[in-house]
Amino acid sequence: MNLLAIVWDVSPEVFAFPDWLPLLGGRGVRWYGALFAASFIVGYMIMQRLFRREKIGDKVLDQLSTYMIVATVVGARLGHCLFYEPAYYLANPIEILKVWEGGLASHGAAIAIIIALYFFARKQQKPLIWILDRIVIVVALAGFFIRMGNLMNSEIFGYVTNLPWGFQFVRSHDPELRSDPRHPTQIYEGLWYLATFVFLYWAYFKKSMGERQPGFIFAVFLINIFGSRFFIEFLKEPQVGFEASMTLNMGQWLSIPFVLAGIYLWYWGWKKAKKA
Repeated sequence: MNLLAIVWDVSPEVFAFPDWLPLLGGRGVRWYGALFAASFIVGYMIMQRLFRREKIGDKVLDQLSTYMIVATVVGARLGHCLFYEPAYYLANPIEILKVWEGGLASHGAAIAIIIALYFFARKQQKPLIWILDRIVIVVALAGFFIRMGNLMNSEIFGYVTNLPWGFQFVRSHDPELRSDPRHPTQIYEGLWYLATFVFLYWAYFKKSMGERQPGFIFAVFLINIFGSRFFIEFLKEPQVGFEASMTLNMGQWLSIPFVLAGIYLWYWGWKKAKKA
């Protein structure tokens, strides 16, 4: 027994509405939803600073926010349904719409965001890499908020550990996983995402990186976010049953193409900057 383990017994709800309220009675505001919403609010304020620095109006930012919100929610939901539980959701397609029941995948969100930004860039007559180099700064920060939401939900944690910072997730949905301290992989990922955000934000304002080498910020984002995801997955409990028999789980297989794309993009940008 690890006597130094941290007992994590935090309610996933920020607060609950009183039972007598119509429609809302018995329901509550959950930390995950609040942090998810906060990621868009804080992200908007950061992008507003970046755009005003480049003398781009708030109207363009409002349009970008719409693209991002729709792409994130739709992509993350479809990603979970099609990557992790395709048989169930294809047999019960109406269940795909029940986003409030949980089930979002960051890889699906990443794919949908890139597609949405392609159309946004065309509409604004800007290179796609231009908007990607900016939007991923706040996406990295959003990743931090979302992983903290996972922590508050007592979900997506790691294997049993004897390390002193192991968390005993007593509110886990699986009773068999509640008794032993486990790697708080939500915190591992969240802190790495936060550190990535700080570096990307700094790189944006440093001309030698943010402007002279197109794609540098986006490349660092891909390598750091999905590279860390690949390695931290080795510490995680399987999210779905079929992953238990896999050498690399679904999250790792989906991360590999993003890391390779980041390495290629960094090399492409480096060569382009060298010729300039």
